[in-house]
Amino acid sequence: MRNRFLIVLLFIIGAFLFFQFSTNYESNFISFSVNPSKSNVSFYWKNDKSDIFSSIGKLKKWLSKNNKEMLFATNGGMYKKDQSPQGLFVENGIEKTSIDTSRAEGNFYLKPNGIFYLTNSNKSFICKTEDYESNKNVKFATQSGPMLVIDGKIHNAFNKNSTNLNIRNGVGILPNNEILFVMSKKQINFYEFAEFFKSKGCKNALYLDGFVSRTYCPKEKWEQIDGNFGVIIAVTKNMK
Repeated sequence: MRNRFLIVLLFIIGAFLFFQFSTNYESNFISFSVNPSKSNVSFYWKNDKSDIFSSIGKLKKWLSKNNKEMLFATNGGMYKKDQSPQGLFVENGIEKTSIDTSRAEGNFYLKPNGIFYLTNSNKSFICKTEDYESNKNVKFATQSGPMLVIDGKIHNAFNKNSTNLNIRNGVGILPNNEILFVMSKKQINFYEFAEFFKSKGCKNALYLDGFVSRTYCPKEKWEQIDGNFGVIIAVTKNMK
């Protein structure tokens, strides 16, 4: 009887500690999931006057003037010194910058890198760059790197004990086909970041950027509207 009591007690303590760990772990991230078939997910770079939006705040004001409310926004990939997208960028079916398959130093070129894209039928995909097929059905696309999770496995170049720590943001596709956007609240390594996406069931996930990352997510009481980016990804709804 006593042994049974001890087993039950240890089980309760273990469950409590696991719950505490999970809660604390979750609190290290800002996450936002969206069904692109039911909500408006768009990629932005320049306004109708060809001015680069640069910050989430500027995009928010522009959207408001166009009768749209911003529900979520984050920087959508790496960019060059002139704030042009690094690698492929497709906006409303038009290829603005071409795909980059070259080899060089830096996170973007840590192979495999990948492409996050939406189709005209509002389906979302993340694939390795070499697997991407350009076609007229692609509505939005942004290239970045490295891939975080590839076919359910964490990128084999990541080290669990790496001291390469940074704020990071990325995107994954959930098992229910919703898009999962995530940004870390604290500095973490690539393995930890990829592990979070994998824990959510994402078969594929893509790194978007690092220390420059910003996220606007009122739902989570996290409203960063500064920044100096290239592409910005936003979820909006029409104002009444």
